[in-house]
Amino acid sequence: MTAVSALEVALCGCGNMGAPVAARLAGPFDLRVYDRDAELADACGRTLGASVAGSVTELARDAGALVLSLPNAAASRDVVVEAAPHLAGGAVVVETSTVAPADMVALQAVCETHALRLVDAAILSGVVQMREGRSILLVGGDDDAVALAAPVLDALAARQVRLGGIGSGMAAKVANNAVSHAVMVVLVEATALAQAAGVPPLVLADLLADPDGGLLRPLTHRLRERVLEGDFEGGMPTEAALKDSALALQMAADAGIPLYAVKGAHTPYELAVDAGHGRLDYAAISLLWEEWTGRSLRAEPKDGPTS
Repeated sequence: MTAVSALEVALCGCGNMGAPVAARLAGPFDLRVYDRDAELADACGRTLGASVAGSVTELARDAGALVLSLPNAAASRDVVVEAAPHLAGGAVVVETSTVAPADMVALQAVCETHALRLVDAAILSGVVQMREGRSILLVGGDDDAVALAAPVLDALAARQVRLGGIGSGMAAKVANNAVSHAVMVVLVEATALAQAAGVPPLVLADLLADPDGGLLRPLTHRLRERVLEGDFEGGMPTEAALKDSALALQMAADAGIPLYAVKGAHTPYELAVDAGHGRLDYAAISLLWEEWTGRSLRAEPKDGPTS
C-alpha cells in the first residue's frame, strides 16, 4: 500500500466549505475539482490554478484520492457510485461532508464493492479555520485507509483526532454539534430571561465566560470530574438543581419569556430526584442515561482518542 502522492487528488464540491478545502489541497497536490454548479468550480479553478472537470467521470479518472465536500449523504453516495469505476485501483475516498455514522457504514459498503478505501474526516471548525489551517479533523476508518489518506489529511489539518472505525469521526462531530446547537438555544433563552429582569446581556455573557460560571463548569467539573469518574458525592444536590430550575421557569413565566431548551432540561432533574438521586451532585442525572441505555458513561483512558 502506497500513500496518496502528488498529481492524484480529486475534490467534488466547491461550495462554502469545499472552496477552502480545495485551497488546502491545491498547495501539495495537482488538484482536480468538480461541482455541479459550474460557476463555483470555475471560480475555484481560476483562484487556485486547479484543473476543472466537466463531470464526475472526468474528475475521478485515475485519481488516487477522492475528497468529498457535499451537502448530504445522498449526494456523496451518488458521486462515489459514479466515480468508483474511474478511480485508480485501491484509491481512497475521504468524506469531509457532515453525515451520520450510519451513512458512512453504507458508503463503505459501496466502496468495498469497488475495492476502494474510505475515511471519514469530519471537520470540527468553520470556513475561516479551514482556510487558515486551524481546523481539527475527527478521523474514522481502518488503519490502512487512514495511512493511505494521510497526506491528504495532513494537508487539510495539522490537528487530527484519531477515533475508531468508520463513522466514528462523524459520530464525534454530530455529538459536538448537538451540544453547540442546543447550547445556543440555552444562551439565547438565558439572555432574554436575564434582560427581562434588568441584567445587561454583556454582564451575563461575562459571567458565563468565567471558569466558575454556568457555561464552562458543567464541562470542566461536572462532566470531566464527576460523570466520567463516577463521583457524585458532595457538591450541589440534584434536588437543589431541580429547585433552581423551577425558579428559572417561574421567572420566565412571570416575564412572559418563552423557554424551550431550559424547560425541556427541567424534566431529567425531576426524574433523577424521583429515582432517589436527590442528595447526589446534580451530575448524577447521567445515571439516568446509564440506566436507559445500558452503557457506562465513565471514562476509559486506554481507549480514548489520540491526536
